[in-house]
Amino acid sequence: MGKKVVIIGAGPAGLTAAYELVTKSNEFEVTVLEESNDLGGISKTVNYKGNRMDMGGHRFFSKMPEVNEWWEKLLPMQGAPSYDDIKLERASTLSNGGPDPEAEDRVMLTRGRVSRIFFNQKFFDYPISLKWETFMNMGLLNDIQVVFSYLASAVHKREEKSLEDFYINRFGKKLYSMFFEHYTANLWGRHPSEIDASWGAQRVKGLSIVAIIKDMLGKLLPGKKNRKVETSLIEEFKYPKLGPGQLWEIAADEFVKNGGTILKNSRVTKIHKNENNIITGVTYENGDREVVLDADILLSSMPVKDLVVGMNDVPERELAIAKGLPYRDYITLGVLVPRLALKNKTKRKTISNIIPDNWVYVHDRSVTMGRFQIYNNWSPYMVKDIENTVWVGLEYFVTEGDDYWSMTEKEFADIAVKEMVKIGLIESENIVIDYHEEKVKKAYPAYFDTYSEIDTLVEYLSGIENLYCIGRNGQHRYNNLDHSMCTSFEAVKNILSGEKDKSNVWSVNTEKEYHEEKK
Repeated sequence: MGKKVVIIGAGPAGLTAAYELVTKSNEFEVTVLEESNDLGGISKTVNYKGNRMDMGGHRFFSKMPEVNEWWEKLLPMQGAPSYDDIKLERASTLSNGGPDPEAEDRVMLTRGRVSRIFFNQKFFDYPISLKWETFMNMGLLNDIQVVFSYLASAVHKREEKSLEDFYINRFGKKLYSMFFEHYTANLWGRHPSEIDASWGAQRVKGLSIVAIIKDMLGKLLPGKKNRKVETSLIEEFKYPKLGPGQLWEIAADEFVKNGGTILKNSRVTKIHKNENNIITGVTYENGDREVVLDADILLSSMPVKDLVVGMNDVPERELAIAKGLPYRDYITLGVLVPRLALKNKTKRKTISNIIPDNWVYVHDRSVTMGRFQIYNNWSPYMVKDIENTVWVGLEYFVTEGDDYWSMTEKEFADIAVKEMVKIGLIESENIVIDYHEEKVKKAYPAYFDTYSEIDTLVEYLSGIENLYCIGRNGQHRYNNLDHSMCTSFEAVKNILSGEKDKSNVWSVNTEKEYHEEKK
C-alpha cells in the first residue's frame, strides 16, 4: 500500500479532504477517525421521528467554482419543482435534466433566502437595511439618534482594538446598541469590547451603512449594478433535500467505495511526534480499546486546542496559547407545533402561510434564545407532516458545563418553550406536540483570550512538515462551509504536488476580497 494518511474528524473539512485524496490519487491509504457516531460534524442532520434538524442552519452558497462543482457532482441540482413550490405554484430555479425531488432523494434544492432580526416584537431585515419599513419599525426618535450617531462615527473613527470598535465605526453607536451589542454578548458569552475585531472582519466583510446605501441604489437605479455581492445578501441558496448531513453521508459513501476507511466512535487522544518534529501516528480510543495508528501524513479538523494538548514535546508558549483558545457551544431544541402565532406579512407564499424565514435572529433582551430556525422553510422534506405541523429549532449559545448545558432535556425545554410564548412565537405552551434536544460542543471557535497570539501557534503548527490543519476548528477560524472545504482543497493540492509551504491552507478566508468575486 501507499502512504498512510490519517484524517481526524468526519465533518465537512475532513470528508472533503478524504474524498479528494482517494479520487485524485491511488497512492494513499486513507483512514478517517470520527469521535462521534455521526457524519458531518456540526453540518450533520438529526432525524427525530421523521422530522429533521439542521445543526446551526447551513446555506450552501459559494462563488468558488471548485466548491460548486464539488456539490453538483455529489448532489445534482433539481430539475423539477419541490413539493412546496408545486403546491403554492411558486416559481423555482431548475436545472435542465436535473433530478425530480418528488421522485429522488439525491438532489440539491434551490431555496429562497429569508433571514430577519426580531427586535421589540418587530421584524427587521438581516443584515439591517435602510428602507422605509426599517425606519418605521424603529420609531422617529430612534431614527434621529441612528442618523446622528452614524454621522458622529463617520467623523471620529475609533482605533479598532475590539469588536465593539469595529461595529461602532461601521454602524454608529445607536445601531450597534440596538442590533449588535446584546446579540454578540449572548452569542459569545463576552461583551463585544472583549472580543477581537477580526471576528467582525470575518463575518461582515464590507458591510456598513455606506455599503447598504450603495446596494440599495444599485437595485433602484437603472443600469447601476453593484458588482460585489456580499454572501450575507444573497437571495437564493442551495440546500440538500434531506438537510446538510445528506451531502456528507454521500461523500462518506463515495470515499469508502473508493477504498477509504471511516472509523466512528474513535476519539483521538494523542498525536505522536518524533525527534525531527514529524508526526508518526495517533492514538485513538474506541470503546474500551486504545489503538495506535501509524501515519505518514496527518490532516486534522479537530479543535486546535485538543490537537496541541494531545501532542508530545510542544514548546511551553505554544502549548499555553492552545490551552487558552476559547470556544462557544450551543444547544438546539427542536419543537413541533401545529402553528405559529407570528403572522406572515411578507409577499412570499408558504404552506399554512407561516413566516417564510429560514432563521430569525432574536435580539430581545428579555430572553436568552439566540436564534430560531423554521425547518419547513429550509426544505419541505425536512418535516414529516408539513401540511399540519411546524418544526422549529430554538438555538441557545452556551458553554459546556454551564447551567443550561447541565439541565435535563425537560428542564431546558420548559425554559425554551416559555421563551417561545414570551416573544410571541406561539400563543401557548399547551400547543407543543413534541420536542428534541441536541447539544453541540465547540461549535464556534472564539476570538478572545489567547486568540490574539494565534499567529505564533500557526507558525509552530506549519513547521510540522506532515501536519495539515483544516476546517473551522482545525484552524480556530469561524469559517463558512465553503471556506472550510477550501482549506481541504488547498491541503490536498499540497500533498499531491509535494508543496511544503502551507500558507495557502492558512490564508483561506483571511483576505477581504477572498470569495467576493469569481476568480
